[in-house]
Amino acid sequence: MATAPQMEPELELKPRRLLIDGEWVNAVSGKTFETLNPATGKVLCEVAEADKADIDLAVRAARRALEAGPYPKMSASERGRLLWRVGELILKYGDELAWLETLDCGKPLGESRYADIPMAADVFQYFAGWATKIHGETVPVAGHYLNYTLREPVGVVGQIIPWNFPLLMAAWKLAPAIACGNTCVLKPAEQTPLTALRLGEIFAEVGMPPGVVNVVPGFGPTAGAALVAHPDVDKIAFTGEYITGQEIMRNAAGSLKKLSLELGGKSPNIVFGDCDLDRALQGVHGGIFFNQGEVCCAGSRLFLDQSVHDEFLDKLVKSSQSIKLGDPLQPDTTMGPLVSAEQKEKVLRYIGLGKTDGAKLLVGGEPHEGPGFFVKPTIFDEATNQMRVAREEIFGPVLTVIPFKDVDEVVALGNDTMYGLAGAVWTNDIRKAHYVAKKLKAGTVWINCYNVFDAASPFGGYRMSGFGRELGKHALELYTQVKSVWVNMN
Repeated sequence: MATAPQMEPELELKPRRLLIDGEWVNAVSGKTFETLNPATGKVLCEVAEADKADIDLAVRAARRALEAGPYPKMSASERGRLLWRVGELILKYGDELAWLETLDCGKPLGESRYADIPMAADVFQYFAGWATKIHGETVPVAGHYLNYTLREPVGVVGQIIPWNFPLLMAAWKLAPAIACGNTCVLKPAEQTPLTALRLGEIFAEVGMPPGVVNVVPGFGPTAGAALVAHPDVDKIAFTGEYITGQEIMRNAAGSLKKLSLELGGKSPNIVFGDCDLDRALQGVHGGIFFNQGEVCCAGSRLFLDQSVHDEFLDKLVKSSQSIKLGDPLQPDTTMGPLVSAEQKEKVLRYIGLGKTDGAKLLVGGEPHEGPGFFVKPTIFDEATNQMRVAREEIFGPVLTVIPFKDVDEVVALGNDTMYGLAGAVWTNDIRKAHYVAKKLKAGTVWINCYNVFDAASPFGGYRMSGFGRELGKHALELYTQVKSVWVNMN
């Protein structure tokens, strides 16, 4: 990874307001909330707190922008050019956005600057290219009729994003929605609203018409629930835990909104004895410790071939001990804090459950000394697939190691979960690799790699990991609907 920026940009951590209809406004209630620096626990700034009244204003603004004014008159090319320009400005302001992201969510600055920022820009520019390629088709129907289809925007889209990749998840949702001609109400996570608000400023800078993108930070039970329940929202796109996804489905039932849900995971990372062990070591290490393990597709279950168990684990423990925990703004830090005190307590509680259930703690398992919400990289060995640390999503730097003997056994173990977001297989046997990739019930399977993404490749889950695919051309299905038109030619 490239070296992190050395100079801190000029950041204005002043109180932030809501973006509604192109204006920066206070919440109707006048309420604010604090966003914290997870490395210190100290307040970064106050942010206006949206609730039902603000959501209603934002949805109304999005509806007006969809149906009147300059936006519906824009050509697809014009929308594409605006999205491309957003990507350019994300790169231009990359240092500032990276520092802001790291301050707000705790990930190491190098990860923010050289992973999140470039991919966010790439997503906007990828979907900028799709804007002119969304079209209907003619259908050869029977009789004296001309039949053709129109592919139209869904309408007003409510988008609820998580705190682990705040800017990137905003890009995943906003870019395809706007490419397809929708308008958006974006609710960032209350823990990490700052880069979404800065992104709102970027949209204004490129000349996006007012009301097309509205940014309304707030809390799930108030702002999020109001967005889901609003009768004039046509679709909800959500990324987060499955319990919230279930609640969204229940609350959206009354209006039969279109939904896409990208939920949690408990992804199997399968290491066979015939693989390149050094390469697998890097993949396993990054698969669980990247972004402090706060990754929905983290390889949190390591299925390790018994033939290389001891050798591999010895190297993995040493690798985990080389991780530098500390201030994520420092260039030599390789792991930052968890996002909040609540998340820290959750992770420590699961570590306690691992010990209670009989897993063997090899390394870590405790908080890091000093302020902030740090937990040391943790590895459990001698686990079973029935232990809670192997079944439930922890969302932290905690790896559970489970031994296996043969291919069919490990496929069955890998699929023995309610999730199905991702998985990986490490082997030099190409037939075995493709066999396992086909058998795993997961939306993404990596072969001899991990955490590889591209704006052109779809991402989403099976089973309790949700439904719908973000990124790639498949994302266009989430934000369009098809109309069939019949013409009597007699």
